[in-house]
Amino acid sequence: MTIDPVKLDKLAQVAIKVGLQLAEGQDLIMTAPMSAAPLVRRITEHAYKAGAGLVTTIYSDEEATLARYRHANSASFDKAAGWLYSGMAEAFKNNAARLAIAGDNPMMLAGQDPDKVTRAMRANSTAYKPALQLITGFDINWNIVSYPSAAWAKLVFPNDSEEEAVSKLADAIFKASRVDQDDPIAAWKAHNANLKARWTWLNGKAFSALKYTGPGTDLTVGLADGHRWKGGASEAKNGITCNPNIPTEEVFTTPHKLRVEGHVSGTKPLSHNGALIEDMQARFEGGKLVEFKASKNGDLFNKVLDTDEGGRRLGEVALVPHSSPISASGILFFNTLYDENASCHIAQGQCYSDCFVGGKDLTQEQISAQGGNTSNIHIDWMIGSDKIDIDGVHADGSTEPVMRGGEWAN
Repeated sequence: MTIDPVKLDKLAQVAIKVGLQLAEGQDLIMTAPMSAAPLVRRITEHAYKAGAGLVTTIYSDEEATLARYRHANSASFDKAAGWLYSGMAEAFKNNAARLAIAGDNPMMLAGQDPDKVTRAMRANSTAYKPALQLITGFDINWNIVSYPSAAWAKLVFPNDSEEEAVSKLADAIFKASRVDQDDPIAAWKAHNANLKARWTWLNGKAFSALKYTGPGTDLTVGLADGHRWKGGASEAKNGITCNPNIPTEEVFTTPHKLRVEGHVSGTKPLSHNGALIEDMQARFEGGKLVEFKASKNGDLFNKVLDTDEGGRRLGEVALVPHSSPISASGILFFNTLYDENASCHIAQGQCYSDCFVGGKDLTQEQISAQGGNTSNIHIDWMIGSDKIDIDGVHADGSTEPVMRGGEWAN
């Protein structure tokens, strides 16, 4: 496989020094597909060089996952390893950092029974919630990076040989993660400063809503009371400043779960649990997604939305310029971390409590009262393009441009 070892090592350094800013003595829990072992080993090395306490990696294996779908009895799909997630939650409560390496084949479950996939996901989401709340609540420093597995690469570049596909995907990951530059850490510092300038402007405006207009879209997204915009580097409750997503091009905040009205069209396919959901169209009333259609796999996504009461309400709204490097690449990554950073997007489900003024000190009840949504799911889907205009709506109903033709208006 043609993966530049120097850039792979730089990615490992960025994961530890920018993504996590791992603290002296801090434990690290890492999850990764077995194919990503070369990156896991480099991250582990740099973690210990940075003074990590204990690095623990939990590997997943595609063949073992598929064996369950081929041979397990029906009751298996309503079970999840709750003991494992409880242990992770316990570790996070004791200030362990969290790092996820994405690289699984996004279409791994494409040929499996959709009912079994949905049931397994629901059981997993429920079991993972105690740990997930500590991540979405930003109690700890956490980070996601990616590794170019062969199965993922062939999906993105189907007309290339496996070796060429892996090489191309590796280069795309390195470029998006800014490790193709001489000094990636300095590049991230500059990028974080640019994102901070954007969210500082938005916070100063304190808009009550955002209004989206364009082909197939006329949507007003009310923003939660006391919301605040974030993006790039952020300080977790444990006092450590980290970059949760590498790459990232977005600034984001929390919508009001009861104040979303109108219709919106998806602008990119969504890859979710082995299914590609295409040509998405949604209608919201009173904050709830009351009608959802897609030209492909719409029924599957409707089932996911019905995971729980909060699944049909929004937990995030994010702004990304159409000219972002990931968008400019023209690549559909079949990976939400990348595809969401090519386009403005919204997310169904769980909100981020840290997207509230004083969010670190708010209770779940207070967050809910201010419009924050609760759910076992958090699924981003893309609604931005070079044909979408976005206006900020002030409390008095007056508006001003935020984005025009997919680019920042100021």
